[in-house]
Amino acid sequence: MKLLVSALEPSANLHLTPILDALKEYELFGIFDERLGTPYLPSSAFSIMGFLDVIPKIKKAKKAIKALVKLSFEVDKVLLIDSPAFNLPLAKAIKEQNPKVEIIYYILPQVWAWKAKRVAKVEKYCDVLASVLPFERRFYNRATFVGHPLIDEIKEQKQEYKKTGVLCFLPGSRKSEIRALMPIFREVIKKIDKRAVLVIPEFFTQEKIEELYGDISAFEISRDAKEAFLQSEFAFVCSGTATLEAALIGTPFVLAYKAKKLDYMIAKKFVKLKHVGLANILLDFEGFAPLHEELLQEEVCVEKLLQVYHDTNREQFFQQALVLRKILYKGARNDMLAIITKKKNDEEI
Repeated sequence: MKLLVSALEPSANLHLTPILDALKEYELFGIFDERLGTPYLPSSAFSIMGFLDVIPKIKKAKKAIKALVKLSFEVDKVLLIDSPAFNLPLAKAIKEQNPKVEIIYYILPQVWAWKAKRVAKVEKYCDVLASVLPFERRFYNRATFVGHPLIDEIKEQKQEYKKTGVLCFLPGSRKSEIRALMPIFREVIKKIDKRAVLVIPEFFTQEKIEELYGDISAFEISRDAKEAFLQSEFAFVCSGTATLEAALIGTPFVLAYKAKKLDYMIAKKFVKLKHVGLANILLDFEGFAPLHEELLQEEVCVEKLLQVYHDTNREQFFQQALVLRKILYKGARNDMLAIITKKKNDEEI
């Protein structure tokens, strides 16, 4: 199987890995993490955060799209993962020049949050719409819920809430996120007499850690978010995939997010959602109360983080987390494997 992949985000590569493990025999082309093979460009080439950060990447993106269109003639299928700002123009370019190749879009654009007009583009240029959120079928006409990749990736889940004496801190994976949250997290741990585990993405070099994190002497270091959540009784988490990981594992947490002011103003104007955390969004669409507290922008301060830490009802959180697991009732690996290996004349899965 020759597969053209566009996986720009660390989370996209994380979710791609179990599929490749199940696929076994494959040859990868395109944009992905270098640990998975030899890409045309590594995912890190497109590491961006915020609306303004996109601008310097535009020229590189246009060049990459041209190259990937050429590569599409050499592969069996195309797999696009998340990142609609890049992957939708890529899908359009490929479909217009190479209409016969099948394009699979995995982890669909979040049209339920903003840019609802993207539905028409996704359905026009993509052959298979693989959704990881059950409620997305309300927004896409041809979406198939394939399950959520975190169900495959999380091998252990807490069966009850336990005090462990351990807290974990996840300040994100982007430069702006880490620099905004680390000074606050350092002050928080001074106020709590617990072991503190700082989760640092495994792809960060020691040089990168020293550049971004500052003084981390008060923390034990972990490169495995899931293991950190399993051993922790509470977590302080930047928004993103990690919030859903914590929820599915069953670790109470608070979401803490500080964006650049202009980015936040733009997002607030266009994004029409009650919540930021994906667990809360999922529960809200299914008619349930939110799972965890969300602190945004200036709310992210030592005093409020400590207040949420002390006030969170741990048992209630755990029971609500069980509801979330029932909503995301299956992993995505098996359905995605069937989609990727399916021949044109096969019946639909």
